[in-house]
Order: sequence, then structure tokens, then C-alpha cells
Amino acid sequence: MPRLLVIKGADEGKQFDLTEPAVSLGRDAANGIRLHDTEISRRHAEICRDDTGYHVVDVGSANGTFVNNQRIRRHHLSGGDHIALGQTVLLFSAGQAEAATHVGELAEKINLISRADVELSSAIIKTIGETEGSRILMQPERHSPWLQGALANLTIMYEASQAISHILDLDQLLKRILELIFRSIPADRGCILLRHADTGALEPNALHWRKPEDRQEKFSLSRTVVDYVLQARLGALIADAAHDERFSSGQSIITLGIREVICVPMKGRHESIGVLYLDTQRPLTEDPNPKFTEDHLALAIAIAHQAALAVEETHYHQAMVQAERLAAIGQTIAALSHHIKNILQGLRSGSEILQMGMKDKNDKLVQQGWRIAEKNQAKIYDLVMDMLSYSKERIPSVEPTDLNEVVKDIHDLLAPRAKELNVHLEINLADNLPIVQSDPEGIHRALLNIVCNALDAVEEQSAPHVTVSTCLLDEDSVCIVVLDNGPGIAPEQVAEIFKPFVSSKGSRGTGLGLPVSRKILREHGGDIEVQGQVGVGSKFKLKLPIKSMLSPDPNATIADLALMPPPEPD
Repeated sequence: MPRLLVIKGADEGKQFDLTEPAVSLGRDAANGIRLHDTEISRRHAEICRDDTGYHVVDVGSANGTFVNNQRIRRHHLSGGDHIALGQTVLLFSAGQAEAATHVGELAEKINLISRADVELSSAIIKTIGETEGSRILMQPERHSPWLQGALANLTIMYEASQAISHILDLDQLLKRILELIFRSIPADRGCILLRHADTGALEPNALHWRKPEDRQEKFSLSRTVVDYVLQARLGALIADAAHDERFSSGQSIITLGIREVICVPMKGRHESIGVLYLDTQRPLTEDPNPKFTEDHLALAIAIAHQAALAVEETHYHQAMVQAERLAAIGQTIAALSHHIKNILQGLRSGSEILQMGMKDKNDKLVQQGWRIAEKNQAKIYDLVMDMLSYSKERIPSVEPTDLNEVVKDIHDLLAPRAKELNVHLEINLADNLPIVQSDPEGIHRALLNIVCNALDAVEEQSAPHVTVSTCLLDEDSVCIVVLDNGPGIAPEQVAEIFKPFVSSKGSRGTGLGLPVSRKILREHGGDIEVQGQVGVGSKFKLKLPIKSMLSPDPNATIADLALMPPPEPD
């Protein structure tokens, strides 16, 4: 689906799907896309769709609308275009439909010739494998002088592309790029300056000195040269900076003894995001021949462009992550608000009945109101505990555990509720079940969630039945099986039931019970498997390893635990 992603400005990280034929953008609440930018007009621009695609139209804004740094009245949008409104920059994503159409058009123009159509073996002079190609780049001295010079620069470009594809940290990447540049360009000092996302001011992100002892000195560079490069949008090679009339007025050129400078803009897809600056510092009495050449300038421009694309890609990724994070927060808040509202309504009803009973001195109403309040208080507790269990990474507190005892405790705990719902709750315990290394409290909570869900599922059946069984799967694992004769689960819905806030119980469920239960089992090295058939019922299998890698002594038993000395006080 086509969408706009805010990559800069007050609404950075937000994304807007373009589902309507026309949508307005501005700071007024009546717009389809409202932007909180004081430099944007109340109704600034419009995104409209026709048979040719999407267009952005300026609707008489005060500060204008820009696409890829060009002011426009109306512009046909392509995937990757930057739309600037005031201080806000939006990235247009064309979506899969346009991309698929484009691929289809290209496919019609290409005819793949089969081997039967033409024989190419006699035309192939030499083949080079992928690994051999990289060896050629790394060993330029083995080739002709012309090829040696060409490969030296190509090797740096190759290593720069490798660094961009493997190094995720932006600071490390820029530092690595400077190190590669110094292998081919005889600079004494170098730095990379990037524009700040909010202020636009240039900030140093990587520095490099050829001589290690110079690292103690403060890095001062010529602002005059940097400003010239950014304004002219051209890479500059300055052979004698102190005598160039354009830069001789700059005190840093004279004071620092700067002889030669290479400064190039770091141009991304649509705009310059910073500069790459290199210089030499030599007295006039030294070799008067210049160190920098036009080949060095061309190499610096190529590497700076690669680095700029990598920086932009990092910023886009961060904006996408932020957008997904905001979307997830919004979904979580919406789901929690719904459940909390229902619980609060229950608490209010219970407190009102309780208040009426106390006013009328009616013990029956008091008890009824208290039961309602107590029930909803338990819901709040369960919701908070599920949230904590799901959101926090925890290491199970492993100890020798008798799963049969855990199942018995669950049965005793839920027997009154099963009787109230007229559900036959049955347990079948294996006699040969070994002691398991697990967190008994965590397993108890996971199993309690599963059995409670089973009781809710069979509530409306004519002969509701829930069975909880234990069994030995093999020599390494055991299993607890919860079987019910409820409405069942369609196979395609099995994956959905383990997603947070997905509940088939409406207002009665939080949608966290099953995700929490699976998380607990997986923390133990086990898992939950589900089998269901619509109209027949569901089977939940809680699988656990007998020996846990988290246990200090995986062979310990309950009897051994009783003989262990108590822990020493802290």
C-alpha cells in the first residue's frame, strides 16, 4: 500500500497509508494528514491519485512545497521521493502494486534466449569465479602497470562497499571509510561532517590522522572551504590553498599551514547530508610537488557518495523502527484500555451494589457486591502479572519439580469454578513420571492459563468436559496434555491465538494468557503444541525437558534437595 513516512520533523516516525483518492496535508485538525509543524500552512498540500499514479499538489501554501529539493506546484510522485513541507520531510513509498506493475512491464521487454537458440561456449574467452574476482582486487601488483593503478582505486571501492554491507554501527562505518581513504589518498588529516537532523548544523562524526602523535592536537579545519563546497555542490581539489583568492582570506588556511585540500559533498539520493574533508599540512620548504591529484578527487567523491547512501539508509531504518514502535504502542494502549475499561465497569458495579447493601443493611447485597469487586480485583492482578511476565525477560528459577503435584494443585484450585460452570474436570496422572528440572511457579501459571481457557471454551457445551493428563514422551521429555470438547480451533487460527491481545473470549479475556504460557515454556527449553478440530475440541500439549541446562545439577531430585545445606546468609 502506498504510504508517507515522516523521516524528519516534529512527527518523525509516523506513517500514513494513502487509502483515499485525495488526502490533504497541513497543521489544521481537519486535514487527512495533520502535521505538527509551525512552518506548515493550515492546509498546505494535497496528495491525489489518478490513472497515472500519485501526485503532490501545493494548494497555495505560504512557504511552498518541495520535492527532492525542487519547489513544485504539482509533481508526479515516484517511490523514494522526498516531500518537504516547512521543517517536515516525508518519504513517499509507492507500495508493492506499483513495483509489481513496473516489473511486469520490464518482463515484457526481455526475451531470455534458451541454450537451444544459440550456442555460446565458443564465444566465452575466460571465466572468473566470485572468490577469484575478489583476489584480483586484493593483488593488483600481479598485473600490468595500467591495471595496477585502476585496481588500487577499485580495491578501496570494493572494501568500502563491503564495510557498508557488514558494519551496522554508523560511527564505526565512517571511521572505517576514513581508514580506507587514507590507504589511497596521501592526506595528513581527514574528517567526515554530517548535518544534524534537527538544526542542520555540521557536526564531526569521524576523524583520522596519518601520524598517531598528531591525535593529541585539536582538529581545526577551514570553514571557508566547507561552505564553498556545500554552496557550489561540487567537490573541490585545492592545490595551493594559501594563495587561492577564494580561500586566502580564511585565517585557518594560513594559521594551520594547509597546503592542499580535498573537500567533497556527501550527496545522498536527493540532497547533501555532509562533507568529506581531507588536507595536507606541509611547509613551503618541503617538496613543492602536489600530493593530491584529480584521480584522488574522483575517488573521494565516489566513496563519499557511497557513505552518504549508507547514512541515509541508516536514518530510514531508524525512522521505520520508530514508526513500527509507535504503531505497536498504539495497538497495546488500545487493547489495554479496552480490558481496563471493562474491569473498571465491573468494579464500579460491585462497589455500587456494596454501597446499597451497606446503606440498607442488606447482607445479601453486601456479599453480592463484594464478590463482584473481588472478581474484578483478581482480573486486575492477572492482567498486571501477565503484562510483567510477557514484557520482561526472565531466567526460570529451576528446582526439582513433581509435575503431578502441580496438576493436582491446579485441579484443587479450579474444582469449585468447574462445579459452578457444571464442567467435568478430570485429571489422569502418569505413575512413571520422573522429577523435572523446572520453575514450579512458572509452570503452575502457564498450566493455570491453559486450563482456565479450556473451562471457558466448554462453558456452553451440552456435556462440558476438560481432562488434564501427564505422560512421559521419551527419555528426555515429559508432557502435560489439556483436552477439552469445546468449539475447537481451526488449523489456520492456531498461530493467531499466541499473538498478544488476541482473544476469543471478548471482554472476559486479556489476550495475554496464551502468549505468556508459551513464553514460560520456551524459557524452559520446551514449547506448547496445539491441535484442534472445529466442532470437536482442542488439545494443548505442554512439552518440557526433564533435565534443564539452567539447573546447577540437572541430575538432582527432590530427595537430594532436602539434603542440601541451607544457603549461607549474604
